[in-house]
Amino acid sequence: MWWEDKLVRTLRCRLLQKPGIFGGLLSVIGAEQAYVGEIKIIHMGTNYMDRDITIFVDDEAHLERVIKAVKAYPRAELLEVRDEVLEMHQGGKIAVRSRYEINNISVLRKVYTPGVAEVSLLIKNNPAMVRRYTAVRHLVAIVTDGSAVLGLGDVGPLAAMPVMEGKASLMETLTGLSAMPILLNTKDPDRIIETVVNIAPTFSAIQLEDISAPRCFYIEEQVQSKVDIPVMHDDQHGTACVVTAALMNIFRETGQDLKKSCIGVIGLGAAGLALSRMLMFFLDKPVKGADINPEASARLQQAGGLVSDLKEIMASCQVVIATTGVPGLIKKDMVRQDQIILALSNPNPEIEPEEAMAAGAAYAADGKVINNVLGFPGIFRGAVDANVPRITREMLLAAARAIADYAPPGEIVPNALDRGLHRSVARAVARVAMEQKLNRDDLTGYFD
Repeated sequence: MWWEDKLVRTLRCRLLQKPGIFGGLLSVIGAEQAYVGEIKIIHMGTNYMDRDITIFVDDEAHLERVIKAVKAYPRAELLEVRDEVLEMHQGGKIAVRSRYEINNISVLRKVYTPGVAEVSLLIKNNPAMVRRYTAVRHLVAIVTDGSAVLGLGDVGPLAAMPVMEGKASLMETLTGLSAMPILLNTKDPDRIIETVVNIAPTFSAIQLEDISAPRCFYIEEQVQSKVDIPVMHDDQHGTACVVTAALMNIFRETGQDLKKSCIGVIGLGAAGLALSRMLMFFLDKPVKGADINPEASARLQQAGGLVSDLKEIMASCQVVIATTGVPGLIKKDMVRQDQIILALSNPNPEIEPEEAMAAGAAYAADGKVINNVLGFPGIFRGAVDANVPRITREMLLAAARAIADYAPPGEIVPNALDRGLHRSVARAVARVAMEQKLNRDDLTGYFD
C-alpha cells in the first residue's frame, strides 16, 4: 500500500472559525505533496477550532517542509506535531492483569492464601493439573537476544522489546494466548538454551524470535530436545508457512503447477533456509539457493538443495524469493518476463514490488504483504490446544494450506487481522497434531 513506507505525524492546528480557512490549510498541505488522513475536531470555541490532522510524508525532510508551510499559513496556528507511533508505545503495549476483581476478603482467600495451598498440593501430586488450574495452559514465551530484529540487525535485547510487545499483542488479540516477552542479555547459544529450558515450566510453548543465523538453528534444536512443549523460531517456520501459502494461491490464480516450477531462494539465513526446506518437503524436489556465506550454502546442500548464485537464479528460476536484508539487491534489468518475485526483507525489500511489476514480473510482493503474522498466532494456538510436545513439518504445511484456503478470491493472502483466519489455522494445526499422536520417539531427526 502507498502509505506503508510513509512517516505518519499528527498536526494539531488552531484555526479561525470562518468559511474557507480550513480548506485553505488543506490546500497548503497538499501543495507540499503530503497526504492527509484522519481529521478530528479536538475543541470548538466561539471564534477558534482546534483540529488534529494526520499527514503522511516521505521522510523527515519532507515533514519539515510541510511544517514550514503550515506555520507560514496566516490563518492557522500550529500548536503541536505528534508522533502517534511513539505515543502508542509510551508505557508499553502489553500488561498482566488479574482475571478476577479482588475486592473482598472472601475472594482474596480463594485466589491467594489459604485457598491457593489446596491447588498447589493438587499439582504437586499430579503435575498435569497445572494446565487446568493455572495460566500455564495459555502462556507463551517470546524469547529474543535482539541479534536479528526485522531489517535492523543486531540492535540488542532492549531495542527488541517493542517488537516482542507487538508480537505479544497480536498473539492475544488474534488467538487469546497470553504471550510474555523474554529479553536475554547474552548471545551465547548454550546460555540461551540453558535459560530457556529453565524457564520453560512457566509456559505452554516457546516462540524464539529475532535470533541470528546460524545460532538460531542450534538453539531451536537443543531447546526442543530438552523440553516437552512446542518450540518454534518464527523467523524460520512462520516465514516458511506464509511463503508456501502465498505460492499456493499465486499458482492457483495463474492455473500453473507449482510443483513443476523452478524456485530460487536468495539469502539462506534463518528464513531463507527454513522456507527452502519446507518447499522441498512440500514439492518433493530441490530448490536453488544463493548466499554470500559458504556455510549457509553448505546447509542448503545438506538439506537437499542446489547451490547457485544471484545471477543464475534470476536468469533461470520462475519463482524468486529473497530474504537477504539488502535493499535494492535485485535490479530491474534482472527481472524476467512473467517471473514471480517475493522480496521479503523488512522494512526495505530487495526490489520494490511496483518496480518488479514494471519490469515484467507476473506477480511481486514484499514482506509487508507476506508477513509472519498470518501464521504464528494460529500455529501456536493449535499446538497449545492440542497439548503436543512439538510442531512438526506436517502441522506447518497444514497451516500453510489453511492460510491459502482462507484468502478471498483474487487475493494471494487473507487479511491478517481476520480472527477467523487464525481460528482456521489453529484448527488445521490441532487436527494434524492429534492425528499424529505425537510422542518423543516420533520427533527424532526432525531437524536433521
